[in-house]
Amino acid sequence: MALHAAAPCIRGPASNPQLQSRKFSSFPLACRRRRCIRAAISLSTISSCSSFLARRSRDCIKALSASNDLPIDNSSLVVCFGEMLIDFVPTTNGLSLSEAPAFKKAPGGAPANVAVGIARLGGQSAFIGKVGEDEFGYMLADILKKNNVNSQGMRFDSGARTALAFVTLRNDGEREFMFYRNPSADMLLEEGELDFDMIRKAKIFHYGSISLITEPCKSAHVAAAKAAKDAGVLLSYDPNLRLPLWPSAESAREGILSIWDAADIIKINEEEISFLTRGEDPYDDAVVHKLFHPNLKLLLVTEGPNGCRYYSKDFNGRVHGLKVEPVDTTGAGDAFVAGLLSQLATDVSLLEDEDRLREALKFANACGALTVTERGAIPALPTREAVLNALLNVIA
Repeated sequence: MALHAAAPCIRGPASNPQLQSRKFSSFPLACRRRRCIRAAISLSTISSCSSFLARRSRDCIKALSASNDLPIDNSSLVVCFGEMLIDFVPTTNGLSLSEAPAFKKAPGGAPANVAVGIARLGGQSAFIGKVGEDEFGYMLADILKKNNVNSQGMRFDSGARTALAFVTLRNDGEREFMFYRNPSADMLLEEGELDFDMIRKAKIFHYGSISLITEPCKSAHVAAAKAAKDAGVLLSYDPNLRLPLWPSAESAREGILSIWDAADIIKINEEEISFLTRGEDPYDDAVVHKLFHPNLKLLLVTEGPNGCRYYSKDFNGRVHGLKVEPVDTTGAGDAFVAGLLSQLATDVSLLEDEDRLREALKFANACGALTVTERGAIPALPTREAVLNALLNVIA
C-alpha cells in the first residue's frame, strides 16, 4: 500500500520449549486463588509495563482456560482475538468522569464484543484472550458462557488484573475513554498460550490493534494471525484506534499499518482514515483508495448514523444507516462488524456479489444502530430477531 514501506509483520510461531510445555488446566470456580493478584491499578504507561514485566515472578503466573468448551461448527466459526475488559459507563451523559454521579458496569473490549455479537445473531464464535484471575475475570468468562461464545482459548493470569475502562459520554452519546492497565492481563497473553488448533479451523479470524501495543501480546497476535493466514482463514481487521494506549501517535500509526497488508477485510471510520493518512479528507474516495492494498477483498468505512461505504476491487458504494436516538455509541462499530461477519462466515461469496453484499451491510448497519440505544457494549448487542424487526419497521 502507498502509505507505508514496512512489510506485514506476520511471522510463524516461535519455538519456545518453556512456553510449549505449559499445561492449561480447566477453570474451576471453586478453586479461585487470589494470591499474586496486585491490588493497585493505575493508568498504563509503557515504562510501568516494562518494569512490571521485569519484576514479576514467573511462578506467579497461572494460565487457565475457561470451561465452556461449546460444540463448534467449524464451517462457520469466527475466532475473535484480543482484549476483554470492564467498561464503566456513566449513568448521566454530558458530565466529566469526576462529575458523573454513578457508573454502570458493562463487559466490553472490541474483539469480545464482536464474538458476543455474532453469537447473539445466531452465529458460531470463539474468543481468544486473557483476563485477570479476579472477580471481573470470572464475570467476563461467565458472560461468554451465557452468550454461547466458545472460550476454550481464554486464559486467566493471577499476576495481573482484568483491564478497566471508564467512559465519558457526551450528550450525543459519543464517548472518550480512560483506561486502567498497569499492565492488565490482556497485555500478557503469550504465544505459547494460544489455541492454534482452533485458530486454524476458523472460517474468519478477527482482531484489532490494541493487542499490538506491548509484548508479549504483540508476538502472540502476530503468531496467531500468521497461523490463520497459512491455514487459508479469512483475516478481518478493525484497527479500533485508542491513542491514549499507545506511547505516541506515530507509534500507533506505525503499529496499525504494520499488519495492514495481511488483512482480507478491514473496517475503519472517518477518524481513523484521517489519522492514517495524516489529515487527508476521509470522505474523498481517492484518499480511501490509498488504504486499499492489492490483496484486500473488502474495505469498509463506517459513518455512524449515516451508514457505511464499501470498497472492493470490482465495485464500491454506500449503504444508508438506520436512524435512532443515541444513548451510548460504545460498541456500535463492533456490532456492525458482528453483523457482517455473522453472514460472511456462512457465505463468503457475498464478497463477490454487490447486491447481496449491500443487503448484508443493511443488516450490519441495523446491528450498529440498535446497539447505541442502550448503555454499554455487550449488554446492548442485538439479537437477530431484533435486527430483522427493526429492518421490517423501516420498510413499513
